[in-house]
Amino acid sequence: MEPGTQETEPSEEPAADSVPEDDATPEAPPPDPPDDGEPPTPKKLPGRDPIWARLMVFFGALLVVVSGTVVVGSRVLAHRYDSSVNKQNLLAPAARVTGPAAERHSTIVGPLNYLLIGSDLRANNPEDGQRSDTIIIVHVPVSLDRAYLVSIPRDLRVHIPAFPATGFNGGTEKINGAFQHGGGGNGGVQLLSQTLTEMLGIRFDGAAIIDFGGFQKAVQQLGGVDMCIDVRTVSHHIGYDKNGNFLPPYDGPDGEHRNLASTPVIYYPGCQHLAAWQALDYVRQRKGLPNGDYDRQRHQQQFLRAVFNAAQEKHLTTNPIALDGFIRAVGQSLTVDTNGVALDELMFRLRNLGPTRLTGVELPSVPEDRGGISYVIAKPEAQGLFGAVRDDTLDTWTTDNPTWVNNI
Repeated sequence: MEPGTQETEPSEEPAADSVPEDDATPEAPPPDPPDDGEPPTPKKLPGRDPIWARLMVFFGALLVVVSGTVVVGSRVLAHRYDSSVNKQNLLAPAARVTGPAAERHSTIVGPLNYLLIGSDLRANNPEDGQRSDTIIIVHVPVSLDRAYLVSIPRDLRVHIPAFPATGFNGGTEKINGAFQHGGGGNGGVQLLSQTLTEMLGIRFDGAAIIDFGGFQKAVQQLGGVDMCIDVRTVSHHIGYDKNGNFLPPYDGPDGEHRNLASTPVIYYPGCQHLAAWQALDYVRQRKGLPNGDYDRQRHQQQFLRAVFNAAQEKHLTTNPIALDGFIRAVGQSLTVDTNGVALDELMFRLRNLGPTRLTGVELPSVPEDRGGISYVIAKPEAQGLFGAVRDDTLDTWTTDNPTWVNNI
């Protein structure tokens, strides 16, 4: 077996609906492949929909359409893409670019800031509400030729403003609670965007939410993605019994019980090709990693670049037929707010973005327990990052602060 490959691989891509998000590291090693060389077929598929992953495809798909050479007919395809997505008002009025700035951005002049969000509505426990487990701010400088992916930790301790629509009076807690206090959906994004605007001092040019189907279909269309696993990662969602049938490594409402009859899938360090189900599973992992959610944030950023690379290798930007199939695979799964800017115009203006022009940024912060609750607390350096986003000086900030730049 080559280094960096998984020792178990189902022949069908597992679906996701009610598997716990992440849990303690399993003790058992993965089983050897069957003697006939055929991968085991899941007897039962995982349940929980990892909705945080929904945000991944919007940015990936956007970059796919705009990267490289703009081919004849690409504007027509972009128009099809524009007409296929669900458009809603996701941003709070106080978090939206308005006035002269909005008029300036109507001609797509940078810098631009976009909010990408994923939620974790639990199908097996809907009363638990929705929380935004993934928050990424995409900053595009005035040159419009590169992008910074700034990940906001889900447990960041912030002040969440009041939201009269749901009767929430405001308070200081984890930022991922804003989506829940806003009622999920549009209200959740609005309250989260307003929280971020108060924290960073910026307004947004757009926002997006994506459903899981878009992620799965997009990566399937690309034939999977190539990723370099940087740390041994044990799956807390996908495992198999001794007969090769799917059996979750953990069970219980919150995945708190280890099922010793299940052998989990393990992703070993090394560069390798991941099928759609593997990529999804890998970038979902948090618990059991050396740096927890910080590692997951980096893996999510690495995945975005992997999607971008795969799209270029498949020549989607120069093959209208392939691009059309990709658009149809993901278009209906998108909910976007572009602040009145047509997607085809936005795609055309961002055509100089490429996979080597993405930079992952980690918020300067540190885990800290307060009153028995585990938070992430922003460090003083975070104010410099916020200022760099506001002033469009992230080029300088990342050069001066390499500790907080992720290798993607």
